[in-house]
Amino acid sequence: MARARGAVSAIFFLNGFLAALWVAHIPVITARTDTSHEQLGGLLLLLGGSAFVGMQVSGHALDRFGSRTTTLVAATLLCPVMIGPAVASNTVALAVALALFGFVNGSLDVSMNAQAVAVERAYRRPIMSSFHGFFSLGGLAGSLVVAATLWAQVGVAATVGVSSLLGLILVAVCARSLVAPDGGGLVETTQSDTVGSDVGDESTAKARWWHGLDLRRLAILAAVAFALMLAEGTAYDWSALQIVEDFGTRDAVGAVAFGAFSAAMTIARFGIDPIAARLGPVWVVRAGSALGICGISLAILAPEPIIAIVGWTIFGVGLAGLIPQIFTAAGNLTASSSGRAISTVVGCGYIGMLSGPAIVGFIAGRSGVSVGLTPVIGALVFALVAAPVVRPAARPVSGRDAHDTLEG
Repeated sequence: MARARGAVSAIFFLNGFLAALWVAHIPVITARTDTSHEQLGGLLLLLGGSAFVGMQVSGHALDRFGSRTTTLVAATLLCPVMIGPAVASNTVALAVALALFGFVNGSLDVSMNAQAVAVERAYRRPIMSSFHGFFSLGGLAGSLVVAATLWAQVGVAATVGVSSLLGLILVAVCARSLVAPDGGGLVETTQSDTVGSDVGDESTAKARWWHGLDLRRLAILAAVAFALMLAEGTAYDWSALQIVEDFGTRDAVGAVAFGAFSAAMTIARFGIDPIAARLGPVWVVRAGSALGICGISLAILAPEPIIAIVGWTIFGVGLAGLIPQIFTAAGNLTASSSGRAISTVVGCGYIGMLSGPAIVGFIAGRSGVSVGLTPVIGALVFALVAAPVVRPAARPVSGRDAHDTLEG
């Protein structure tokens, strides 16, 4: 179990690291490809759309082949695909590279969370937040690497190329320890475990996807994921700008607000799991949502920038453990089609992350950034009210149990 947990943690770290390589290099890449701000907006929309498609394709692949195979394929492809944006010489080439990157990254996002659910199920205690903590650590490490290499005047292609090679080595090292559907210690459940010879029959497979699944609960989980990732995406895109525009500070002070939010979320994610084990996921979602409401309200109403930064820090602590509880609940809705359940919830959350900043921007353009942030309060109120949806149900029944098949 420890090896499986370490391997999945490493994949989460790698995903965050590679994503940060793109984000932190955006100014350099757009300048080299002569991409305007308007074109960049369209490219980011393309990136998000292709990621959503990749998430849905990955959901079907999970139920057919298992999360180990899907994760290995996605992680292996993501490493060389990262080189595309780094070497793109014009906007068209960059668009093609980002479409591929989004598709593969979306696929990995779903499959690695399915792996995390399988490992967590075997542990019989909450550990999902720690996986997401490693994703955040990977993002921080990637940002630091980019800062250091740019300072040393190392080329983008060289930085990404070496990182991709190291990523492939990491995936190879982790491969044997990931959760497999066919034995070797920890065992995940795939559709083929439960549908038998009928798996080739498309109509039967479709029936199995709907059979035994609480669609109402799935819809609520998807809606809560949308609300929570709307809030998280807003912090990524608007925390620094809110400090600068509302208080007239320098850009560096605004960067402190985003850094405080990110650091608070990363650190808190490593402390959420014991709380969830002791008090339950419903309590975590309720308390986290309430804390998030307090944090964003403080940032909006703050008379001084330092108080607003404290608000964004509290906001990060509140949001830290919320999405992991949603993904765990989605992964345990059903045994035979958990991949598509996870992909549905993750996909809706991703839409929220994309649309949240746009909603804030629409309102901010007419009433100011602080007023534009108020929809986040409504999103967290909804999450607080809907928190019981993450209450653990009876374990999905499958042909094999991860603990019963754990060797040694």
